[in-house]
Amino acid sequence: MKKTLIILAVLLLALNLPALAQDDMACDIEAPAEPVEIDMIGWSFAITDFYAEELERCNEVENLTVNTSLLASTDALEQARLTLSTGGDSAFDIIHGANGEVGDWGGQGWLLPLNDLVEQYREEYNLNDIPETVWEGGTLDGNIYGIPMVGNTLHFVYRQDIFEELELEIPETYDEVIAICDAIGLDNSDYDIPFGIDFSRPRGFELEFFMLLRAYGGDYLNEDNTPAFNGEEGLQAIAMMQRIAESCVGPDGFSLGLNELETSMQQGFLPSTKIWASRAANMSDPERTEIMDLIAYSPAPRVTEDSPRAGSAWNDFYFIPATVTNDPDLIFQVIMEAVDEGSQREAAAVGMTTRDSAAEFGGPYLPAANQTIAEGIGNYDKNPAVNIVIAVMGDTLPLVFTGDLTPEEALEQAAEAYTEEATQQGYITE
Repeated sequence: MKKTLIILAVLLLALNLPALAQDDMACDIEAPAEPVEIDMIGWSFAITDFYAEELERCNEVENLTVNTSLLASTDALEQARLTLSTGGDSAFDIIHGANGEVGDWGGQGWLLPLNDLVEQYREEYNLNDIPETVWEGGTLDGNIYGIPMVGNTLHFVYRQDIFEELELEIPETYDEVIAICDAIGLDNSDYDIPFGIDFSRPRGFELEFFMLLRAYGGDYLNEDNTPAFNGEEGLQAIAMMQRIAESCVGPDGFSLGLNELETSMQQGFLPSTKIWASRAANMSDPERTEIMDLIAYSPAPRVTEDSPRAGSAWNDFYFIPATVTNDPDLIFQVIMEAVDEGSQREAAAVGMTTRDSAAEFGGPYLPAANQTIAEGIGNYDKNPAVNIVIAVMGDTLPLVFTGDLTPEEALEQAAEAYTEEATQQGYITE
């Protein structure tokens, strides 16, 4: 074994890659005295698939079995919420979630505070390698609920050969994106559409509205939890979405979800798109695309030359439910083994990680993604009432684009629905 490790280290050095320590190549935790099964649920994309395999490495440990289940995001979150909301013993020991779940699940007491475990294992797993601002994303009211394992944002991905051929400039604003769409043309038979954006589902509409709303200087709620999204900034956000739909997406583009946009980009049928960094990581995978050298990356566009970029800052986390029956210390160690320094260095090849030490091993999309986060609109406030806004906006925004509601009617209807529900739940008091 020792000889094999030496040979591996030499090969990695020759490839200008970091040699992995022996601890990075195995699940280095003490075997439990009795058989234990740890169940994880989450959703699938390239980097979470990788982490699931890292979690399963702990099956090498005697008396320990780790089962991972990766579903579509909507299905995973639905199952997670179901088990968390019952108040009984959790069906899962590890649950994958994102920023929104910190406020929603943590605020309802469904998640286990991890402060003591983070401090206990801070040195052993070099948890200072994860920036404090990232830890803050998983923290609510001083309680750390989420272990950060993925960074994410939406940014601009484009075909540099097409841009050079048509003498197109990399867009800094959405006005420039629309000009690019006009130059390429919706009726151009060489491409599916000029610019892809996820208008295929309610969540896609809501998320783009939120990013544009923030970029215009608005927000979802006022300090007293009354709606703030139904003002002038909200109308500006919808107006920009309508312009994008008319010039860039067209009737055919509304059927293109994230999977279709990613595949279309990889196959050369899409000149540009605004897509998640977690998806952009696949654009440089030679097993997925033959045109990786033609695909380039730029930060998310702004709405004006001096506005924030209309790209949100996201993290994905592993949570431990408050009602787990297995030892939280053991569960925490299993997670740590999956997101340690060696694992994140490898994970950086397929997505944005959360450790500073892994950043240099990321793909070509990473500078654009990091700039988007640094200059972007941030994320939702950690206010559980925001989840009501997300739901009602997802219900009403698509109706603008089917012609059933005007922008003014949609915002008014959403504000009324939000106010009624928020009052019932006690977020708005008379």
